[in-house]
Amino acid sequence: MARTERTLQDLAKAMARIDFAMLQTHAASGEIAGRPMSNNGDVEYDGDSYFFGYEGTHFVGEIQANPAVALSFTGAKSLLGKPPLFVAVEGRGELIRDKALMQAHWHKELDRWFEQGVDTPGIVMLKVGARRITWWEGMDEGEIRL
Repeated sequence: MARTERTLQDLAKAMARIDFAMLQTHAASGEIAGRPMSNNGDVEYDGDSYFFGYEGTHFVGEIQANPAVALSFTGAKSLLGKPPLFVAVEGRGELIRDKALMQAHWHKELDRWFEQGVDTPGIVMLKVGARRITWWEGMDEGEIRL
């Protein structure tokens, strides 16, 4: 592997087409729990990722108990057979219930899951603020600390 320097802006551009991430939290048992989350096209990546869910889901309680979280992203294999981009994010989860902040990250695709938009009872937005981002692409790898 070759250590390669990449700016956050460069990495964001490469991540722009990745919609799904695996969110890992700490379960009450102490084990690591994971689930897929969609960023719903909110891909102007600056180190913060936003996801929507419901208050009653496991990830909400887990983040309230321990805000240390991880995200993993995997891009598609290129048309030329080049290996995909892999991104691992270590960060802090923050649960947001402010409707104005939710509206700023709302996309029409979310209406399918939250029929009343940001006024859907029990809706919550998760903000994951990255502290360390590690990436691999082919023979290149790098790290960005925020």
